Amino acid sequence: MNMKKKLMGVISALAALCISMTASAVSAAEPYDSYNYDRWGEAVPSQAGFSAERSVSGYDLGVGAFDSPSDIFCDHEHIFYIVDTGNDRIVAVNPDFDDVVKVYDSFTMPDGSKTTLNKPMGVYVSAENDYIYIADSDNSRVLISDKDGNVQGEIKKPESEVYDQKRTFLPQRVLADKAGNVYVVLGNITTGAAMFAPDGSFMGFYGANRVEPTAKIVSNYIRSIFMSDEKKAQRKRTVPTGITSFDIDGDFIFTCTSSSTQTTDTVKKLNAAGKNIFADLELSFGDFRPVYDTSQNKVLSPAIVDIDVAEDGCINCLDFTTGRVFQYDEDCNLLFITGAVAKQTGGFDHAAALESLDNDLYVLDSSKDTVTIFRETSFGKAVHKAAALYNAGYYEEALGPWQDVLKRDGNYHRAYVGIASALLRKGDYKGAMKYAKLSDSGDIYNKAFEVYRREFLKEHFTAIAAGLVLLTAGLIACGRIRKKRRARKAAEKISEKEEKQT
Repeated sequence: MNMKKKLMGVISALAALCISMTASAVSAAEPYDSYNYDRWGEAVPSQAGFSAERSVSGYDLGVGAFDSPSDIFCDHEHIFYIVDTGNDRIVAVNPDFDDVVKVYDSFTMPDGSKTTLNKPMGVYVSAENDYIYIADSDNSRVLISDKDGNVQGEIKKPESEVYDQKRTFLPQRVLADKAGNVYVVLGNITTGAAMFAPDGSFMGFYGANRVEPTAKIVSNYIRSIFMSDEKKAQRKRTVPTGITSFDIDGDFIFTCTSSSTQTTDTVKKLNAAGKNIFADLELSFGDFRPVYDTSQNKVLSPAIVDIDVAEDGCINCLDFTTGRVFQYDEDCNLLFITGAVAKQTGGFDHAAALESLDNDLYVLDSSKDTVTIFRETSFGKAVHKAAALYNAGYYEEALGPWQDVLKRDGNYHRAYVGIASALLRKGDYKGAMKYAKLSDSGDIYNKAFEVYRREFLKEHFTAIAAGLVLLTAGLIACGRIRKKRRARKAAEKISEKEEKQT
């Protein structure tokens, strides 16, 4: 029996050692240290949510080298479309990235003639009509084609007073909503995405960024109040930064800007009317603090060049400055930080675009000419499970998964918030206050404390009431005693006076 116990102990120890070595090997394989942020906004070591599996080039796919690829998109059939900009083509790849489905380098026009692409920059495939929308930049058009390469339509420069005719039409990104409306990010336009009706008619601009109210802008605005109309006309106008990229999720369009000098509207969630749902929230995207680059001797601020909304609602933001993917849940709580500027697999020279499928990430590098595939780790799976339950409103059901996450990584700030919320819903207000304090979640703490105080008063009402009665009676008795003492002293003083007078 003792021998059996010893044998089981040895087996358990070996299993634990293997798991530890595997985890270390995964971490060592990445060209960067995994980290996250604590409640004070300080970077702390953390387990990786994703691990770089491999990088895929055009050579690997048998279509020759990619040349400055600029965009990647996964359609409803899980086919990936890579915009091979320098080679003037779109390469469609299967979900395993080991076989090319089709190469779109020539298209058939309605009259039977052929047309080709010229420096395409973006691609989108509609689940509603199965059309491919291509931002054909140097041809100054959006090309709309079926999957057989037959052109269904073109969108060109609008002949409208709203559109400045002096500006060229340079599509960078494109997408279409359920109604068939087409949105186009233009390289030289800062007033939002150009919006077109299903028939191709121009409808105006959508989702323009706000101008960040810097000290200089505020000062200029105050001076303009006292300017004449003539001087106002001559004054140089302040313009917002343009949209860099976008993605669509149901009825909402998410946009990002790569401006490293503006913090306003870095990422937006726009409804059908173009209103930013994130506008009144204090949100930050990318690293909490700018990165100092010793090689360039300057501070590098985040520049979000692409955004992707995953099937589970997670928001993935690609930062060109650091080569990192910052993943947030649908409430914009930071989940994971993945990637880096590095030569090894998992690092990037020129991070250009990203896409997701299930819980995996695909990042396009326009300098390495590769797509890097990141697979979800076991820790990533645990976090995603807990976050999915939490965001669906199943706070109590998420308690166990959040506790599992915390066992794996005691620094994981999001788990403390999830546990605090779960305990609040469960009625454990004391526990909720404890974890809310650890996560610096003031709102959760205040809610838990308010209910805890109310429940405490309700539970101990009889004792508290009796105590108050006794206290009141004691105070009244003390008052009467003091009153009698004062009266006695007064009588004694009067008596002393009378004795002196006699």
